[in-house]
Amino acid sequence: MLPNLMKAACVDRYGPPDVIAVRDTPVPVPGPRDVLVRQMTSTVTPADCAMRAADPFIVRFFEGLFRPKRPIPGGAVAGIVEAVGAEVTGFAPGDCVFGTTDPTPGAMAEFVVVAEDGALVKMPADMPFDQAGGLTYSYLTALPFLRDEAKLSPGQSILIIGAAGSIGSVAVQLARNLGAHVTAVCSTRNIELVRSLGAHEVIDRTSEDFTNAVARYDAIFDTVGKSSLKACRSALKPGGIYLTTVPTLAILGNMLRGAGADGKRGKLATTGLRKTGDKRVDMELLQGMVARGELRAVIDRTFPLAQIAEAHRYVERGTKAGDVIIAIA
Repeated sequence: MLPNLMKAACVDRYGPPDVIAVRDTPVPVPGPRDVLVRQMTSTVTPADCAMRAADPFIVRFFEGLFRPKRPIPGGAVAGIVEAVGAEVTGFAPGDCVFGTTDPTPGAMAEFVVVAEDGALVKMPADMPFDQAGGLTYSYLTALPFLRDEAKLSPGQSILIIGAAGSIGSVAVQLARNLGAHVTAVCSTRNIELVRSLGAHEVIDRTSEDFTNAVARYDAIFDTVGKSSLKACRSALKPGGIYLTTVPTLAILGNMLRGAGADGKRGKLATTGLRKTGDKRVDMELLQGMVARGELRAVIDRTFPLAQIAEAHRYVERGTKAGDVIIAIA
């Protein structure tokens, strides 16, 4: 029998990590076409930290002007189906599943409800829950950037900034899988890691400035928002594209102006706002890639749910390699 209350991380006001508290909240009730998942793991991402802090300010226009409209953060789902609605046919209690609730948060809790036709699929056999909790956000962010915006194809070249991070580590693997020549930018201590993920070349950001390169890359994917189209322009081939995950006035201006005379352009993609059906299709692709051993998550550290504030502090340091996992069960 289900309990009436569950443990959940809650954010009632914007601010530093200390605004997060783990509290007892009502267990959500699934509708007739919903799946109730008992969460095993989730992940804390830089996007979660930005939402919690309302930094950049534009976050408030989506999440609530004065306080978060939805107090339970997190989008990554990785757990076991606890119950299903009367009209659900694709899932059954006991199924191991993973997916996302994005753009609606609520996954950083012991139970979460996901629509049967949402971005939720069964986990491949023997897939660990920490891998499932870590991969979803990074994969659903990186894939649209590389496939749909950069339109990477075999023989093209791409530079990935922040290649050891959660999005970057997945982007290296996906770009390699798409047939591109991958150059990764990371710190000294992560060089061997990104090589093991498939990077053809690695640039140590502490000793080499990749922006001094001349027309080497068809695409530059800035997974951490530390650069700009202006800084990277000389390293892009004519017609090349600079991609960033971080909304700034500079990138919005680049998008409004469009491509320059040399065809070089900048783009921010709001991957979390994509249609749920598109995410569901991509989750089915992820199923196959994991089953074939083509993609894996890099796990930096695991925190229990009770230490969710400390996990946010750790992510904000900007030194992690891969994912920070929250053990919920």
